[in-house]
Amino acid sequence: MKDLPQSTANVGKFQHSFVTASGEKRAVVALSQPESLWFNTGTLCNIECANCYILSSPSNDALVYIRADEVRTYLDQIEVRNWPIKEIGFTGGEPFMNPQMVDMAGAALQRGYRVLILTNAMQPMMRKSVQTGLLQLKSDFPDQMEIRVSLDHFSQEVHDAERGAGSFKKTLQGMQWLQSNGFTMAVAGRSQWGTNDADSRLGYAALFEKHGFDIDANSAGQTVLFPEMDETVEVPEITTACWGILGKSPKDVMCSSSRMVVKRKGAAGPTVVACTLLPYTPEFELGPSLEDAEQDVALNHPHCAKFCVLGGASCSA
Repeated sequence: MKDLPQSTANVGKFQHSFVTASGEKRAVVALSQPESLWFNTGTLCNIECANCYILSSPSNDALVYIRADEVRTYLDQIEVRNWPIKEIGFTGGEPFMNPQMVDMAGAALQRGYRVLILTNAMQPMMRKSVQTGLLQLKSDFPDQMEIRVSLDHFSQEVHDAERGAGSFKKTLQGMQWLQSNGFTMAVAGRSQWGTNDADSRLGYAALFEKHGFDIDANSAGQTVLFPEMDETVEVPEITTACWGILGKSPKDVMCSSSRMVVKRKGAAGPTVVACTLLPYTPEFELGPSLEDAEQDVALNHPHCAKFCVLGGASCSA
């Protein structure tokens, strides 16, 4: 499985790990404060979005289901490496397609971590067995788990254009179940449709009020608006000089505080990648252990520039 092809806009760029096309020293980020460890539960999804950065679909099993015993192995490694992890995140694909999702979340909750699950809140989450498991976790570990629902836009028309006819209604039904059962809920939207941030938040606020959702549209942690990861748009390469020019620090970038565990189809076991956005790019694969994952990361991809450094986005709360 490969990344989506880059357009000619970035030809010549992002070719060398430590040097930019202009010969300048590329910015490199150290894992300075590991706070989040993500697990990709598998790329299979119940729907296929028009612009999915990880190419999830009902047929893409490039990343296969990770198992609860494998998750526990990495939780053990956190303790051995003495990483100051605060949050364990689960993403996909659709995490609730994985039959061991509830067990995996429980394993992290039992260790005292905050758990964040990303979901489209559609049929996989609404199965009775999953609902029963989630309710038990909520009872056993109150206020320790957050469900972040992918709601690309506050209007049905735009959301369904991305995720398929009827998906908006089904997602709202899932959100209503979460709300009525007292789950801590957040929303992840996109900023690709030309609406400015303030107007988008007004739209989400109206939607949340209409349906009685206890979500703050003006909170960047509760309503996360992600910049679009479009590799056809030209972006600058990030050099070491950029930190001073932009008034930012390497510690502001997601790979300074997080890693993601994936399991590739046909692989003997899971491996760790530097970024939740780049599971297919070989350069960002660090090795099978958390010790391997402690190496520095060169910002050698358009997503590094647009999403993390210039967009200032983060997958964590």
